Amino acid sequence: MTPRKTNIVIIEDEPEITRFLEASLIKQGYGVKTASDARTGIKISSAHPPDLVILDLGLPDMDGKDVIKSFREWSSMPIIVLSARGQDSEKVAALELGADDYLTKPFSTPELLARVKVALRHTMRKENTEEQKYSFKALKVDLLKRQVLVKGKEVSLTPTEYDLLAALARKEGQVVTQTELLHTVWGKNSGEQDHYLRIYVQKLRQKIGDDPLHPQYIFTEPGVGYRLMSTD
Repeated sequence: MTPRKTNIVIIEDEPEITRFLEASLIKQGYGVKTASDARTGIKISSAHPPDLVILDLGLPDMDGKDVIKSFREWSSMPIIVLSARGQDSEKVAALELGADDYLTKPFSTPELLARVKVALRHTMRKENTEEQKYSFKALKVDLLKRQVLVKGKEVSLTPTEYDLLAALARKEGQVVTQTELLHTVWGKNSGEQDHYLRIYVQKLRQKIGDDPLHPQYIFTEPGVGYRLMSTD
């Protein structure tokens, strides 16, 4: 039996970008459908739910953030946002509404394809509830055993440090906003106490041997949040 093709819907109103995205994804073996406005994109995605959506925020008939809200009413499929809007507030808003990742225009083909693969892999992990092990080069995180290894040696973390690392690992390769991390690790009443987050990220980096100037694992998205990922 031929494996089912992974299907992606692109919702983008700039024809040149749409053609570029479509060609790049088809070359990688993905099935692709396109829409130049929000309503058409929602209609296509509702009729035949894709495995992933690539969504421009600046659409002619609807703000992309409202499209995210619409999708999240009925689907948890990955959404990668494209945006020419450079403000951190726009990125944070899209992520907190339910987008899985974002790319700021202009972006490179390798970066786009890497983000697509990460988002699809994350979906597969969510579907496989037995999968609780994560690997980032020499860093291994086993959520079932609550064990963290670096180069085969166990690392002793405080409960807060572990919870922070686990929150990042569960979204491997994807940006996790500061607000989401604060709520997950310190609770929903943590408010804007982002200084806690900076301190504990620094402590965590020290324990896993991650240089903030040349990171291997924890990458800062300035003004937005953090990613846990491998560089290779």
